[in-house]
Amino acid sequence: MSLGKVKIWVGVGAYLLATATAIGMPATALDTEQLNQSTLARETTEESNRSLTPTMNIAQAGEAGEGGTPPSSYGGGEGGEGEAPEFVNKLTGATLVNSLRQGGYVIFFRHGQTEADYADQVFANPMFCSTQRTLSEEGWQQARSIGRAFQELRIPIGDVVASQYCRAWQTADLAFGRYRREAALNFAPAEEYTEAQTAQMRSAIMPYLTAVPASGANTILVGHDDVFDAATGIYPEPQGVAFILKPDGRGGFEILAKVSANEWAQLPR
Repeated sequence: MSLGKVKIWVGVGAYLLATATAIGMPATALDTEQLNQSTLARETTEESNRSLTPTMNIAQAGEAGEGGTPPSSYGGGEGGEGEAPEFVNKLTGATLVNSLRQGGYVIFFRHGQTEADYADQVFANPMFCSTQRTLSEEGWQQARSIGRAFQELRIPIGDVVASQYCRAWQTADLAFGRYRREAALNFAPAEEYTEAQTAQMRSAIMPYLTAVPASGANTILVGHDDVFDAATGIYPEPQGVAFILKPDGRGGFEILAKVSANEWAQLPR
């Protein structure tokens, strides 16, 4: 090949290389700029989403704090409702009523409906109703309706025991006309329950759930969601709901039925 031809090919190669470099550099810069803008937009969106997401320090199992998303996580106190496994009744209708008329059962009620549903377990003083969530008018009516139903169904009642919190003993008083307040039915004064607090709630209420009632009578307990959940693994909802337990006389019990506040009036007479 002649020297002239070599120069031509070298010149063409240099031109192509320069052109490729000139074209490639802007494209790379553009890609980098677009990538940076995309990353910035994503980070801005994520930061905005975080700022709009509420901080949930309320109950994962109970009183919303009483409340939240149950069951069995015991993340906080009394209040909001959550997703609980569906309970299947073993006794219903006339069979349930006839069994209760024979006595021998423990009936645990979660207190009636309150005016608001929020976590008050840290600051609520059991001795002062003004520091606590209180029953709403609906809660009063629930309790009175339950009491009337028990009379009409001729269900015998023995001991009536309630927690020291006003919404619990007032539910008992409105429904049954009497009650005994016991700290053993109280929820722990914490917004986030520790394992030790959950165990304490369980051990405190278990003697009441397992005690065999007086002959021919049923024991009434009125308390809170987290305490029942701690003892049974079942989150009691909605407010005003009852669970019927049969103590076995050996420190255990069987849970046989769930009855909501308005279902008592619908049971067969």
